[in-house]
Amino acid sequence: METIRINQGGKMYGIKSIRPVGGHVIQVVFADGIPESFGDIQVYTSGGIQCADLPGYSTVYRQDGDTVYLSDDGSVHQPPGDPGGQPTEPYVPTLGELQGAKKAEVAAACERVIYRGVSVTLGDGKTEHFSLTEHDQLNLFGKQAQLAAGAGLLEYHADGQPCRYYSAADMQTIIQEAMWHVSYHTTYCNALNMWIAGCQENEEVEEIFYGADVPGEYRSEVLNAYLLQIATIAGGSGDGEAS
Repeated sequence: METIRINQGGKMYGIKSIRPVGGHVIQVVFADGIPESFGDIQVYTSGGIQCADLPGYSTVYRQDGDTVYLSDDGSVHQPPGDPGGQPTEPYVPTLGELQGAKKAEVAAACERVIYRGVSVTLGDGKTEHFSLTEHDQLNLFGKQAQLAAGAGLLEYHADGQPCRYYSAADMQTIIQEAMWHVSYHTTYCNALNMWIAGCQENEEVEEIFYGADVPGEYRSEVLNAYLLQIATIAGGSGDGEAS
């Protein structure tokens, strides 16, 4: 279960989902308990890794049970007028607002997928998992420098495991698979952004999600190369997307 905390506080709150629903509004569905106040929101994966930082969401836009809508511009929901007055029309976000919210949504999803990391099969046949937060990625870049300098054994650790020495061959495998994972998802997210920018109707934007098949006209040559590589490994046609 994903969790959030507010303003870098100590208490963590379990959530079922968090997503943007407008240019300045996000929806948070809580699983167990709701904070008394809000502000800067830090989002964590089920493994406890921070995957997003959403600053300024201090205003409760509206609340429906365990579902809370927060705004970062101080706006609040205006309910319809009373029966004797003129009802207020529900707000319909503009295409630009939906595109901005959708880009933020897929960027957060991409970050979560990257941070979850990769499972790597090492030379002894055992598989270990490695998270890929920004800190982890920087560590691996450092290992590249050690490899280039000719190191035969390199210290590192898999998720939840003590630090140990890895052979140069195993470390090279870890780095290669980690870099492929980061580069592929970054490229795929870029293609999603191109698709979002090309939408002409609100409904088109709303149907896009992380993991969707990107139409051919929005696929870059780099993404096509990745998809061909995936298809070759899987024995498929090359039409798959994010995993």
